[in-house]
Amino acid sequence: MDTKLNYINGQWVPAASGKTAETRNPATGEVLALTADSSAEDTKTAIAAAKKSFYETREWRDTDGEARSDKLLEIAALMERDKELLANLDTLDNGKPLREAEGDVSDAIHCFKYYAGIITAPSGHSYEVNGGFGPMHSYTIAEPIGVVGQITPWNYPLLMSVWKLAPALAAGNSIVFKPSSNCPLSTHRLFEIFDEAGIPAGAVNLVLGSGGAVGHTIAASNDVDMVTFTGSTKVGQSIMADAVGNLKKIGLELGGKSPNIIFEDCDLDGAVEWAMVGTFFNQGQVCSACARIYVQDTIHEAFAQKLAAKAAAMTVGNGLDNPDIGPLVSEAQMNKVLGYIEKGKAEGATLLTGGYRLTDGEYAKGFFVKPTVFDNCTQGMTVIREEIFGPVACIVPFHTEEEAIAMANDTEYGLAGTVCTKDIGKAIRVMKEIRAGILWINCCQPTFNQAPWGGYKMSGIGRELSVHGLEEYQETKQVNIALDPGPIGWYVNG
Repeated sequence: MDTKLNYINGQWVPAASGKTAETRNPATGEVLALTADSSAEDTKTAIAAAKKSFYETREWRDTDGEARSDKLLEIAALMERDKELLANLDTLDNGKPLREAEGDVSDAIHCFKYYAGIITAPSGHSYEVNGGFGPMHSYTIAEPIGVVGQITPWNYPLLMSVWKLAPALAAGNSIVFKPSSNCPLSTHRLFEIFDEAGIPAGAVNLVLGSGGAVGHTIAASNDVDMVTFTGSTKVGQSIMADAVGNLKKIGLELGGKSPNIIFEDCDLDGAVEWAMVGTFFNQGQVCSACARIYVQDTIHEAFAQKLAAKAAAMTVGNGLDNPDIGPLVSEAQMNKVLGYIEKGKAEGATLLTGGYRLTDGEYAKGFFVKPTVFDNCTQGMTVIREEIFGPVACIVPFHTEEEAIAMANDTEYGLAGTVCTKDIGKAIRVMKEIRAGILWINCCQPTFNQAPWGGYKMSGIGRELSVHGLEEYQETKQVNIALDPGPIGWYVNG
């Protein structure tokens, strides 16, 4: 069986221990490939290669912006050539419907193109100043941070990788990259593209393995200048603690429990459709899922009935067949979601549809959960308080705008939120009150390379995408020049 290797210092190498792990198709349970099961030793080797690349050989760091832009465009072209393969790898490895994987690949290609363009644009600022030392000129320049450790999740294997890799490479950093051990295949193919494109040795390094061995080593290393992670809040807290040794820069895009506030003056059918997207897209395995649905009491019953009927009619199956939703990523994740469903039932939520694992026929060996809708939830219920990360919608009725805002903000998270209403004044008023980094009005989940992505509170630190995403991987240097190089007569007797 094919074994996927680490990519360190421009070479494909096995784990030093020789150990391998399996990655499986969540729709069928079949083993797709063996992957290097790396240790701290492998990770330290990759970090050393990245450090040498940045601080000694400097080949990628010293490549001018126009040449780096050309290389990113070359990578995008190679991804375009391989787009069918990349999409199939994500569907096989993650389980998502093929059309969703194809959309991820398209977004990833455009992300490389976006950063290829943005790094050739003017940057920095200049100032005419006089601080009591005579006339001076002050200006700022942006520089790469250095060695960047990047750790990505399994829900968007390729896309989340590119969100981090494209801006970090555009800025001129050297990278040590760890994808999720659940879904490494599309990212592994991306590094094969990097190799084909001729990214200098050591500038990009791929280490396959567990978070405990690889991720912890990256975050704790004093030779890593920045660590960025997308995943659960609990793991993000651990990475933040690991990173204190050298006070490295941190970027964290973490969990969410995002609200969807639906007012009585909404387009009801449109609100139901967007609630479907907000809850069930990618099997609900989305950090920004708006599955905590607050519905004004005057339309609550009609909305709940429509949502339940649509959820019950959803097709579930192998992602390659393009169903409405595919399997959850693993047996462990499926069991976690089923556990939350049982808590919802036990705590008194009304189960309108779904709520169980599919096991008959083609479903027998996969990790399929029927799309689930709970109604009449309350703020204290576990399904309202905690991130489920599965296809489970939870409806809560409300009466007033103020009540909806209060309940929406009653969470430790602050990643995203949705407001559905035809009253644009109300939409903007409510949007301003929601403590979250990403808000949608009369839609849910659209994401753009040009707009920043990130959360408040326990949903993370920093921003990805847009110019802000590039700035995350840069340091700003202030340079001050005395316009008169002669003496200034500061010391009277000196």
